[in-house]
This record gives sequence, structure tokens and C-alpha cells, in this order.
Amino acid sequence: MIPLRDSALRSRVPLVTIALLGGTVVAYLVAIASGGSLIHGPSSATLVHFGAIPYELAHLGRHCDLGAQAFSQAILCTGQPGVHGATSAQPPSWLTAFTSLFLHANALDLVIDLAFLRVFAAALEQEAGHLALLVIFFAGAIAGIALTAAADAGSAAPLIGPAGGLAAVIAARLVIDPQSKVVTVVLVPFFFNVVEAPAAAIGAVWLGATLALQASGESTRLGDHGAAYRLLGGTALGLLAAAALTRGRLGGASHGVGDSRAGEPGDDDGVAVGVEGDRGG
Repeated sequence: MIPLRDSALRSRVPLVTIALLGGTVVAYLVAIASGGSLIHGPSSATLVHFGAIPYELAHLGRHCDLGAQAFSQAILCTGQPGVHGATSAQPPSWLTAFTSLFLHANALDLVIDLAFLRVFAAALEQEAGHLALLVIFFAGAIAGIALTAAADAGSAAPLIGPAGGLAAVIAARLVIDPQSKVVTVVLVPFFFNVVEAPAAAIGAVWLGATLALQASGESTRLGDHGAAYRLLGGTALGLLAAAALTRGRLGGASHGVGDSRAGEPGDDDGVAVGVEGDRGG
């Protein structure tokens, strides 16, 4: 199943969605420019330097890098038993929480995330606005990374990709409009069809694909097994954000109804004035 677009009509240009998609593509091209390939993705060194490593986030001031261990290449971190020396120049650990969102292990991982981000982010931006999408995406991503770092603080495997941010976007979209549908291409051998599928089903397809890619190693390469934590943290953030947005809309609607009723013909003040006028005559 390949999602094409949300079935709802758009009244605004999804500027934030376009920026996220463009930034992700540019980041992938920049990442492979210093080593790697278009199909197989960036080099391991790039993923280690710019991915979010739970050990670094849980032990600020310490860094990890590729090194030799038992006749093989491994990720070694300062402060670990038996590890000596300094790492090569790297960005601050807090910054990797953002750079990691735009990294992908390979072209397949990139295309899958782009396809689902384009549909769900544009739909959420249409419903909630530019700023809301931006906040939900990045807050969901950071929540997922923070949960992973807390649950597996000793892991030196770099976290890459927008799993938490995209999970938050999908969760928020489904809460705001549970009945939404997505125009989807269904592919079977020698045949394809375009249908409108429930957005919840398409979100489940992305979830399954993400977990399957991690289990197969296609989206990890260096031992990242934290997708479940990122999905959980991002989904929780998305649900909370959608609940807040929904309450705000309901509150605004109720105030609007109250204001519109004030001063209507036939209200109590109007009746009182009319009765007094009759008595005065």
C-alpha cells in the first residue's frame, strides 16, 4: 500500500510539511556526500557522529566513536571500562537529538518515511495549523529519544530517523479526525488499484513497516533497537497534543455560542423592557 494523499480538501499550502520533506532529502544527500551511497545510505561514521546515542545523552560530556575491538569495528564510548583516548570532533550531544531526525539508514528507509510523512503531516497541518504541526513533530521526536535514553542509557547504538515525530503526527491526526481516509495505491502482482482507505489502517501499515525494517536490520545497521520506545514516546505526545487542541476548539466553540446568544430577540432583558413600556403607557 502506497499512500498518495489525504482525502480531505486542502485550503492552505502545507509549508511546514514541504520544509520537513525538503530538509530530509537535503540531509540525506549531504550525509552520503561525505561517504556512503545513494542506495545504501550514509557511512557508519556519519551515523555515529550525527545520530542520537542514548549513552551520550545520559552521560553528557562523554562521546562515542567507531573503534577496533576484538579484531572488529565497534562503537566505543569514553568513560566505558577499558576505553581510553579521545574521540574525533563531534557535534554536541544535545544537537544530535535534532540532526538524528533527518538521518536514514538507506534509500528504502528514506522513501517509506517520506511517503507517510507527506500524507499525515500535510493533513495535520491543514487541521491544526503550521505551528501546531511543527511543535508536535519535534516534541514527539524529542519525547521518543528521551524515553529511549532513559530506558536504555547504556546503549551506544545511534538512533536515526523521525520515528517519534512521525508517530506523534499520525496519532494527533487520528485523534482530531478519527474518520479520515487516505487515497492509497494497492499493489498486487500484475495489478494495482486506487482506493480510499481508513487513515488508521494506513498508520498501522507505517508502524508495521517501521518495526519490520528494524527487526531486519535495514533501518538500524549499527544495532539500534530503540524504535519501540520512540514510537511509544511519540504516540503519547501526539495523543496529549491532540487532546489539548480538541479541548481548545471545543472551548472556543462554546464561548462563541454563548456570545452569539447574547442580545438575541426574545431574551429576558428584551421581554422586561417591553413589559415596562406597556405599563408606562
